Amino acid sequence: MLKFLPIAIFAVLVGFLYKGLALNPSEVPSPFIGKLAPEVRGPILNAQSSFNSQDMAGQVWILNVWASWCRECVVEHPQFVELAKAKKLPIIGLNYKDKSEDAVAWLSRFGNPYNNIIEDQQGAVGLDWGVYAVPETFIIDDKGVVRHKVIGPISEEAMQQKIMPLLNTLLEHAS
Repeated sequence: MLKFLPIAIFAVLVGFLYKGLALNPSEVPSPFIGKLAPEVRGPILNAQSSFNSQDMAGQVWILNVWASWCRECVVEHPQFVELAKAKKLPIIGLNYKDKSEDAVAWLSRFGNPYNNIIEDQQGAVGLDWGVYAVPETFIIDDKGVVRHKVIGPISEEAMQQKIMPLLNTLLEHAS
């Protein structure tokens, strides 16, 4: 019996590995889904004012965590530029662990879809939201509840098939 123990342990480990490889890393569950969003406060990029998420009460909105040093952020950015043109809802950017001048240069190169951009140079706001990589995107309903989180870049297909239907539903039911 003892000589079969290593084989049994190995089989269990292989099972866990197999199960883990089948998971989609962009769909890591967030502890915030279905709960009130953490408060967001911080200075606005290149402004003498600050942002407070309490000002978003009663609105469906998006928090997009990005940085100029993030290659994947360039991939998803056109989706937000297009969404911003529709003017359906506010898109708030959280510039994560980035230099202000780099962020401004990046936005002037790729376009600025954001209604406001919160500077998070130390990563404190990102920490409150459980951010561990960029890009990450959160969809918040009109009651301040996080309804969806995307880890990694949002493709055009994901925007059309997943994000827009959710946003349209939330906007239709907004008070």
